[in-house]
Amino acid sequence: MFQQPAMRVAATRAAATGGRSQRRHMSVRPPAPAANANQPPIPRKKVTLNTLHTLHASHTPITMVTAYDYPTAIACSSSPLTDITLVGDSLAQVCLGLPSTTQLTLDDMIHHARAVSRGSTHPFLIADMPFGSYHVSTERTLANAIRLVQEAHIEGVKLEGGAEIAPLVRKLVEIGIPVMAHVGLLPQRHTSLSGYKVQGRSVEGARRLMNDALALQEAGAFSMVVEAVPKELGKFITEKLKIPTIGIGAGPWTSGQVLVIDDLLGTWSGHKAKFVRRFANVKETRDAGIHKYVEAVRNGSFPDPETESYTIDPREWERFLENEAKVMMIMH
Repeated sequence: MFQQPAMRVAATRAAATGGRSQRRHMSVRPPAPAANANQPPIPRKKVTLNTLHTLHASHTPITMVTAYDYPTAIACSSSPLTDITLVGDSLAQVCLGLPSTTQLTLDDMIHHARAVSRGSTHPFLIADMPFGSYHVSTERTLANAIRLVQEAHIEGVKLEGGAEIAPLVRKLVEIGIPVMAHVGLLPQRHTSLSGYKVQGRSVEGARRLMNDALALQEAGAFSMVVEAVPKELGKFITEKLKIPTIGIGAGPWTSGQVLVIDDLLGTWSGHKAKFVRRFANVKETRDAGIHKYVEAVRNGSFPDPETESYTIDPREWERFLENEAKVMMIMH
């Protein structure tokens, strides 16, 4: 596998220090932006499957963030450390106001993923296959995945499920569509699971999740989201698999992490899961900005006549008024 010099150095250090125990101290990331603020940061090369495999091999945590439209795609691409952008089916709730992901259609996903693809730069771009788009038949699954690739310009798809979807994963991989699997809590099946509950807390549940993960890896998934499982199980699955795991509520020992962008920015006003950390409070800033704007309109301070308004040459304005006076005289 081809590695850039920095990647080879990081991989060598990983081997020399015993790997995972040092994973938080190693990086194959691009060099930090120049100290001179006037110089734009050096753009990162496009993340590929090889890039992700190299990160995993060097025990460098993989970063994934969700995006749902052009602006959020630009936000995800704003950091050179973002590895994967996921057009998650959580857009059903955070963007469209739907009660669950099961009501999201394939056309909805294609519409939003296409917008994300326009704003995405270096991150590897993945889209969720919505509920129902891969449950009817293998033929329908392939056709729907091909639509996502051709119409939305995504690079890979994510499917929720266990060993029962392994044949679908295998077929998709065979025709050249990279697949990210998703085990643990499956939001698309929240009704049959009696809600959004932590999975794998019993011996039987943990064993089933491990078997699912192995079956999906064997089917050809290039990575796997592990959602809402005990941290011990998240670590165990990660150590047993040869492909990277992306945790969300699965503890700190998975190969990487993913969060919904509205959760990490603090713009989502719904339920805050235990595993969510607010890395910003954009909602407070946004709402304060809206209030200041409407206040300024109400009190007449916006727009300022000198700095926020256009003007016309006084002679032109005088001619306009004279012309209007003549028109009024003719009319009366």
